[in-house]
Amino acid sequence: MLSVRMTVLALVVLILPCSDLLSQSSRPASSPSSASAPASKSQSVSDFEQRLTRINGQIKDLRARLEAEARKESSVLTSLARINLNKSIVERELAARNVELERGRADLAVVQANIRTLRTGIDRERESMERTLVTLYKFGRVDFFQVLLQARDVETYASESKHLTLLARGQDEVVASYLASLDELRAAESGLESKQTDLAEMARAANLKRRELETEARKNATMVQEIRKNRATYQQTLKELSESAEELQKLMAKIISQEWVLPAAWVPLYERKGRLPWPLDGRVITAFGFEKHPDFKTVVMNKGVEISPAKDKSLILSVHAGKVVYADYFQGYGNLLIIDHGMTYYTLYGHCAEFLAAIGDMVRAGQPVAIVGDTGSLKGECLYFEVRYKTKALDPLQWLRRR
Repeated sequence: MLSVRMTVLALVVLILPCSDLLSQSSRPASSPSSASAPASKSQSVSDFEQRLTRINGQIKDLRARLEAEARKESSVLTSLARINLNKSIVERELAARNVELERGRADLAVVQANIRTLRTGIDRERESMERTLVTLYKFGRVDFFQVLLQARDVETYASESKHLTLLARGQDEVVASYLASLDELRAAESGLESKQTDLAEMARAANLKRRELETEARKNATMVQEIRKNRATYQQTLKELSESAEELQKLMAKIISQEWVLPAAWVPLYERKGRLPWPLDGRVITAFGFEKHPDFKTVVMNKGVEISPAKDKSLILSVHAGKVVYADYFQGYGNLLIIDHGMTYYTLYGHCAEFLAAIGDMVRAGQPVAIVGDTGSLKGECLYFEVRYKTKALDPLQWLRRR
């Protein structure tokens, strides 16, 4: 009789945590949030890699250009170009460090979210097992005859026995799952510490690169100051700028000879004269036409205008629809972008920090085509802007919308 009682009590012990085991015996392989997380993370990783690839490509191009400048005969403009190129390289390297830092923070956020999810699951599993232990304690006092009376018939009792065997296995799975969750949590917390260390190192590298950029900026400012204050250096610079202007004339003549066929329903640039949008939100710091140096009294002819950007404004916009026919460094003008608007009308955008459009791209009016910079500039960060008909420079302010 005692052995029968022990058997029934064992069955009771197994059947008691039924409700808990049904909910906890096996964790879902993935919740909706966890299922979508890897996809979004993969997408983010791909985005970071694309940005890094693009920046590294720019760095490679800048280094090649710097090597080309180093082979040229030393002059004021080549010296300025080398400083500008070094500065641009450091800027791109800093951008790469910032992308890596951004990716590190994103990875850290994923690890932290995973830890929170694991801790929530572990707490839930722990509560379930605590409820099971309390229930077992209570039902461990139930008399055999009470249990026997609750069974409706022998057939029901037999089928319940099969189910109890499965529940016993499920209970093992709950314990195993709980232990696995603890191991996963420990691994995640270890990974968190590693990510935090990596992030601190990335931040340190970014700060070093930022200081290096400040050093290059000071070199550039010193060189520009030397050009503007030293008469001999300034006159030499004017001579070299005049030679660069002649080279630009030759470039324009070559571009004109390769004029492309206009699409249907094309609006000519001349029909928009006086109504073109501004290429950059800012103020004009260099006007079109003759300009006299305040100290040296030398006179130069400006074939375009220079626009200093307003606060927090950096995008250079195309003033009219057209096709990008040139996007490269041009001595004296820095990073120069030329857009062909058809019928031998062109706009030129110089001193750019970075191009957002490439040769062959069709652009619309108001589309961002570059970011303002100071490459080749003697007046700091600004946009050099020209309007040309064939090779003749026109006053841009007569073409832009009045403000």
